[in-house]
Amino acid sequence: MHKRMGEAVARVARKVNHTVENKTDSLDLANCKLMTFPVGIYKAMRSVTEGIHHISLANNELKSLSSRFVTTFSQLRELNLAGNYLHRLPEELTSLLHLRAINLSRNRFRHFPEPLAAITTLETIDLEENEITEVPTEKLASMASLRSLNLRANPVGPEVRLLIRPLVPFDLLLSPEEPTPKA
Repeated sequence: MHKRMGEAVARVARKVNHTVENKTDSLDLANCKLMTFPVGIYKAMRSVTEGIHHISLANNELKSLSSRFVTTFSQLRELNLAGNYLHRLPEELTSLLHLRAINLSRNRFRHFPEPLAAITTLETIDLEENEITEVPTEKLASMASLRSLNLRANPVGPEVRLLIRPLVPFDLLLSPEEPTPKA
């Protein structure tokens, strides 16, 4: 077990070093078995954080995202958090003034993450395979930049389906309705 853990830490270090040394605009820490965002990365990347526009933390074991993460990587344009255990987002997410796409599919959200509705630059929100039953229809309808909202494989109720379709000027992806069982 210690050997595997050491290998995972070394993989994260290599990926961070690659981003810093090459001054790339992306940090890919997908599939690294992270339970939290490693605090040491903030220090290791402090010289390049303003230039990071894309971060993938997909398929880890994250249960939360810290406000420090959001304020450190303030220039993000794309954030991939798919395949984690997230159930809420920090309010500070609203300070990501350049965020265009966020992938939160395959997480544990029961409610639509409210901070997303306040990010005026968002064009794509992917919430596929969560446990969301209701969405803030009016708030979503006022998001001028939003082009696509994926709510497939969520238990969105029929009343939401009826209300939201005529109000939203973007692509709304929903799973087909389950037929009502006959008595």
